[in-house]
Amino acid sequence: MKIIAIERSVHRLELDPPFQPSWDTRLRHHFDIHLVRVETDEGLIGVGSGDAMPGFEGHEDLFIGRDPRDLDRHFRVIENLSFHYGRCWPLDIALWDLFGQITGQACWRLLGGRAEGLRAYASSGSLREPEELVDLAQLVVEEGYTALKIRFHRRTWQDDVEALAAVREAVGDSLELMVDCNQGWRMPWDTKPPWTLKQALAVAKELEALEVYWMEEPLHRGDYEGMRLLRESTPIRIAGAEMTRELHELRELIDRGCLDVLQPDAAVTGGITGLRRIAQQATDRGLEFTPHTWGNGIGLLANAHLAAGCGGSTYLEFPFDPPVWTPERRDFLMVEPLIAGEDGWIALGEAPGFGIELDEDMLEATRLD
Repeated sequence: MKIIAIERSVHRLELDPPFQPSWDTRLRHHFDIHLVRVETDEGLIGVGSGDAMPGFEGHEDLFIGRDPRDLDRHFRVIENLSFHYGRCWPLDIALWDLFGQITGQACWRLLGGRAEGLRAYASSGSLREPEELVDLAQLVVEEGYTALKIRFHRRTWQDDVEALAAVREAVGDSLELMVDCNQGWRMPWDTKPPWTLKQALAVAKELEALEVYWMEEPLHRGDYEGMRLLRESTPIRIAGAEMTRELHELRELIDRGCLDVLQPDAAVTGGITGLRRIAQQATDRGLEFTPHTWGNGIGLLANAHLAAGCGGSTYLEFPFDPPVWTPERRDFLMVEPLIAGEDGWIALGEAPGFGIELDEDMLEATRLD
C-alpha cells in the first residue's frame, strides 16, 4: 500500500452572529478550516485538520510513494518540517485516521483502548456579563454537563472573579468550575503584558475560596519557575501548555513540576504520534493529561481518541458557548456534529480511524481554494 496524493484545502463559514473570543480583541466574522486528506492506492482517505501547514507545499514527495503505516518515519519528517516552517501536525492526524481505516480499528483502541468514552467539560469561549454567564452555566447543567470552564480576560482580574462568583452562587456545587486565565500567550496585535507571579497568587487565593477545579494558563508560557512556585503555593491544580510548540518543552514542563494538568493539542504540537508519548510521561508522573480542543470537530475527535486511548483524562474539553459557538458551527464540514450525551459523556464508538464523515456538499460550498 502506498500514499498517492496529499490534498489540502481551506473552507470558510460566515458567522452571523459574529464571535468574540476571550483571547482575541478582534471580532470574528468567519471561521476557516484547513483540511488535509491523504489518499492511498487502495482508495482509502485519511482526514486531518488544524493549522494551515505553512511551508508544507513542495514537500509532498517526502510522503508520496511511501507506506502510510510507517507512522514513526512520517512523524520524524513532520517534526523536521514543523521546525523549519509551520505546524504541520494535521498531517499526522490524517495518517492516524488512515491507519485506523487500514486496520479496521478505532484509533482510541489502537492507542491503548483505555476508555471508550470521556466525560466532557463545557468550555466557554466568550466573555459575558455576570448575569449572562449565569444563564450559560444553568444551560450547561440542563444539558447534562458536570463541569464548566469560564474565561478570564476582562478589564481587571477582579471583574473576572466577580463574574465567576456569580456563577458559583447560582449553581452551587452542581458544577465543577475551571478557569482559563488566558495569560500564556497573546494574539499578534494584543500587547497587554501577562500577569506577574504575585498577581497570579492573588487570583489563586480568590479561586480557592470559590473551589475552582483548575487554574489554566495563569502565567506566561515560558515562566517555568513561576508556574512551579504557583503550583506549590496553592491547592488549585495548575493547567497549561495548550499552544506549546515543541515536544521537548512539554517534557520540560513535566520534569520541572510546573503543572498538574497538561493540555497540549495534537493538531498543534506533536500530532498523535508525539503526544501519545507525552501522555505516558505525564500520567507516569501523576499529572492529568487532557488535550486542548478549541479548533474544529476533526481536531476535537483526534484529541478525544488520543485522550481515551492513552488515559489520564478526568475531563475532556468540549467547546460549547451557544449561540456564538455551537457544535454545528465548530463541525460544519462534518455530516453530523459531535455532541455530548445527556449524561455529559462523549462516546467514540468502533468506527475505523476517527469515524469522520465529511459533508461533501458543504466542502464544495465553503471551499476557498
